Amino acid sequence: MQLEEIIMSEIKKAMLNKNSKRLEALRAIKNVIIRVKTSPDGWSEENTIKNLQKEVKKRKEAAEIYTQQNRPELAEVELYQASVIEEFLPQQLNDDEIKTILQKIIQEVNAKTSADIGKVMGKATKELAGKADNSKIATIIKNLLA
Repeated sequence: MQLEEIIMSEIKKAMLNKNSKRLEALRAIKNVIIRVKTSPDGWSEENTIKNLQKEVKKRKEAAEIYTQQNRPELAEVELYQASVIEEFLPQQLNDDEIKTILQKIIQEVNAKTSADIGKVMGKATKELAGKADNSKIATIIKNLLA
């Protein structure tokens, strides 16, 4: 079943259960899907996942700001929505799994110094797309090549 069909069935369930918090998060996912479908690039599962990851990141950053401004009720809403969106994303790899994959990539591209970060990052972002955050990937690469 496609992601859009899954989201639509989840929206129906949330409506029937009168779960307005979940419904709001699911509608945000549906909006992302619609935005991707109407984009010049066209719809693809990969584009949708990238955009959903951006939405999660935005919500976590907003929650952090709300927490700093002593607005825990707003931070809670943002974190809840981020958790609902994450349910529909591929499972994220842990640091050890990322490190193992990156070590293999470093050997493949024959990277030796921190000047080779670009080579490794290019291949790593393609291979780990949707499975790990790019900032986390970059940090691990820098540590491995240091």
